[in-house]
Amino acid sequence: MTHNTNPSAAKIWSGRFSAPVAESVKSYTASVGFDHRLAPFDIQASLAHAQMLQESGLISQDDCNNIHQGLEVLSQEIETGKFRWNLEDEDVHLNIERRLTQLVGDAGKRLHTARSRNDQVATDIRLYLRHATDQILTLLQRTRLALLDLAQTHAATIMPGFTHLQVAQPVTFGHHLMAYVEMFGRDAQRLSEGRRRINQLPLGAAALAGTSYPIRRERVAELLGFEGVCQNSLDAVSDRDFAIEFCATAALLMTHISRMSEELILWMSPRYNFIRIGDAFCTGSSIMPQKRNPDVPELARGKTGRVFGHLMGLLTLMKAQPLAYNKDNQEDKEPLFDTVDTLLTTLEIFSEMLRDVQVNADTMRRAALEGFSTATDLADYLVKRGHPFRDAHEMVARAVRHAESLSCDLSELPLEQLRTFSDRIDADVYAVLTLEGSVGSRNSLGGTAPEQVAAAIARVRASLLEQGHWF
Repeated sequence: MTHNTNPSAAKIWSGRFSAPVAESVKSYTASVGFDHRLAPFDIQASLAHAQMLQESGLISQDDCNNIHQGLEVLSQEIETGKFRWNLEDEDVHLNIERRLTQLVGDAGKRLHTARSRNDQVATDIRLYLRHATDQILTLLQRTRLALLDLAQTHAATIMPGFTHLQVAQPVTFGHHLMAYVEMFGRDAQRLSEGRRRINQLPLGAAALAGTSYPIRRERVAELLGFEGVCQNSLDAVSDRDFAIEFCATAALLMTHISRMSEELILWMSPRYNFIRIGDAFCTGSSIMPQKRNPDVPELARGKTGRVFGHLMGLLTLMKAQPLAYNKDNQEDKEPLFDTVDTLLTTLEIFSEMLRDVQVNADTMRRAALEGFSTATDLADYLVKRGHPFRDAHEMVARAVRHAESLSCDLSELPLEQLRTFSDRIDADVYAVLTLEGSVGSRNSLGGTAPEQVAAAIARVRASLLEQGHWF
């Protein structure tokens, strides 16, 4: 970004003061170094505001036309990098207003009729965050689709399911992946619901008390695609709930990404060797030539803490602010912008990386045979043969202890040995003790049976087709 400093330039609001602002204060209070990214949205809102002013008889048609033409020129200057951002003008709004006035004269000065920078910036942030939410929803759906495709391929691939990171029961890899599809689905719901609260227009609240001009705020909302208008002028300019809510949703989304990252890292380790992430998403070591490091999921896991910090920063920023707008709120943008950037880049790379994951199905299956993962199936078998569950639990625990002493699996114990724990065990027990029999028996809604995994995938695909506008 190009800065221009001009000590002789007068502040737009300088008429009240008899001495210039100290240079150190200018640097300390200026926000143009980061809020310039709001420029497209500031121009978008200004175009709608100008049209409403003209329709309300507050500016002439000629002024409105000049403003539109000037903003188009200004927009092209920004897009091509020709626009010179001036630190003297503090922020994106005054930079644009000054340049517009240079281009179209008094018409540029009339644009600020019936608005303040307070409601202007609140509108710009909402427009920016609405746009960012749509981008994130698109990438989130792509990530879910990548997971769905991988889950469909491995709907019947058996792996160990864990609790406490100990082998618990066999599940399918597709079922495991679908857990993340569900998590990201809730994230998408929260983003969509939050978008409705973002999509309320503050413009027209002016500095804090509304305006005496006969404006039509609903018309501006219509032109900008807002679903409604903020109903209280004090709240309209000072509210940042929508930004905090977005960051809270972002923190949850990154929590889910971090959980998945942790598992990808573990599964890629030679100790597990469940998966292989494509070379395009790994890095090597400067000293150990054999290394393939899962840097992408590791960094995503680290960036999660960054997003958590931004949420806490915004909550702390707002916790003791009196009504209405305060300069504190200048500090809302950098954490919000960085949260958006982190989500966009993380989801984009994850949606690509998940399509370059190779699964070592044989290794997964061998791991599922460890740790007596079908012990619960044997307990269920005994319950179906008339034993109370607690008694069956005790019988199987003793059987596990016996198999462990022999260094074999339950399925490897001879029938006569199994019958020492219950005389109700027959030869059909071995069908229960197989991995395929275990996962296949869990055929209730939400279970790990391949049939249920396939049904879950179909349900989510159908849902995504209904939401096709996100991608």
